[in-house]
Amino acid sequence: MISLFLFGFVFSFFGFTLPSVLNMTALKISLDSNKKEFIKFTTGVSIIVFVQVYIAIYIIQYLSGKPILIEILEKIGVIVLLFLSVYFYKQHKTERKQKEIVRKKSFLLGIILSTLNMFAIPFFCGTTAFLISFNFFSFDTISVLTFVIGTVIGTYFILYLYGKFANLIQQKTGNLTNNINLILSFITLGFALFTIVKFVI
Repeated sequence: MISLFLFGFVFSFFGFTLPSVLNMTALKISLDSNKKEFIKFTTGVSIIVFVQVYIAIYIIQYLSGKPILIEILEKIGVIVLLFLSVYFYKQHKTERKQKEIVRKKSFLLGIILSTLNMFAIPFFCGTTAFLISFNFFSFDTISVLTFVIGTVIGTYFILYLYGKFANLIQQKTGNLTNNINLILSFITLGFALFTIVKFVI
């Protein structure tokens, strides 16, 4: 059971380590707002991740036999990512207004952004399939719950680190963190283009 917890923790920790909409938003909230709003955001994200991991676990076998469904999800993901790219670009133009929105709706923002993270369920499906292939995972209640808890804690911890060291990251990156919305716009656009290329090739 401990191994499943550690697998969940490690996979989610490293899965969310690279700059993404979620951790860059966590960084932004930490810089622009207060600890309470940051906790509300990360809690919102964690709740959705909890649900996403459960969904991924119980649909992995079904999806593996239905590649057409994966393709549909990817197409929907492209639309969502393009929408987010435009959204963050517009927010970059109205930075002050965005700060007010973050302060007032951090928990809801965490819920929404985590829900719109179309890579989460495929990612957790992949990690689950990997563990199953090596007989490290079983579908009994305790094993599933242990893995899910490890995954949620891993996600929360990496977001916590982004917030905890937000000022240090800002010092090391200079003006980079002053243009986070623009960075988020490019990140989401890049993921959208990458997915489109996959369809073309």
